[in-house]
Amino acid sequence: MNASDCTLYSGAAAGAESAFGEAAERYGIAEVNFTFEGHDDARTRGRRVLAETELSKGNVSLQYVSTLMHRSYHDTPKYRRLLASLWHQVMAGDQVFCVGWIKEDGTVKGGTGWGAELAKLFSKPLYVFDEAKQGWFHWNEGEWEAAGEPVITSTAFTGTGTRMLDERGKAAIEALFERSFGKA
Repeated sequence: MNASDCTLYSGAAAGAESAFGEAAERYGIAEVNFTFEGHDDARTRGRRVLAETELSKGNVSLQYVSTLMHRSYHDTPKYRRLLASLWHQVMAGDQVFCVGWIKEDGTVKGGTGWGAELAKLFSKPLYVFDEAKQGWFHWNEGEWEAAGEPVITSTAFTGTGTRMLDERGKAAIEALFERSFGKA
């Protein structure tokens, strides 16, 4: 697979999404960053501002999200838009890669967790680099299993994750691209 045939779908935020975007740019991979008015974008390459009608496609009950994620969320317009933009990211990619922390209940911490849950619900291959455990995990038949060193195998893939990216998470993203496409 040629990197030039691929597209990264992400969200333009600081941290993991920026690191995915920077890697994609170095490899000559097209980038689509779903965002919305009022979002604090760290990347502008491939910026795709979603209109309210588009955001409504990813609208979801916060009660449903809270129940599924075993935590409560504040019902603000900005947070609703963030969840809706994650829906667009996950829908666009055939594989989903996240960087964050897998919690004891099997969910992923923070807003990244909603992207991971969507990937599970849509039966998309899901990989999470857990910064605390320093390894990749794959969601398989209802549970997390060690994934070793995953590779990008789809021309349309999603990259998202924590804004609090540490050096291990950044290195994991770099290594993922290098395993998948060779040296940049």
